[in-house]
Amino acid sequence: MAHARLDYGKVAAPRHIGTVDLLSNRLDIFRFLMICMILFTIVSVFHVWSRFKLIDLNLQTAESTRHLKEAEQEQKRLMLEVASLRTPGRIDAIAKGELGMALPSEQQIVLVK
Repeated sequence: MAHARLDYGKVAAPRHIGTVDLLSNRLDIFRFLMICMILFTIVSVFHVWSRFKLIDLNLQTAESTRHLKEAEQEQKRLMLEVASLRTPGRIDAIAKGELGMALPSEQQIVLVK
């Protein structure tokens, strides 16, 4: 029996954790969690900002594309109008009707040498 008591005495007693150690450990964990939360917040704000910028740039691109298509249509319309205004029949009709011009006769033609 004496032997049993001796073995029992060799068993480690539960370690007493001091309140100072526990408090400093909790403060370290709290600091770590606060740093993680701040970093997570910064990353989240950056992500939301970048998505907002991406959507804004997509809208600007779509607006620019729409303006480009409108300008191309206007250019095609103006080129068609220029082509119709250059037709010889139209020019002849305006010269004869509005300006009173006529083709020269044989007596009006003078050859220059």
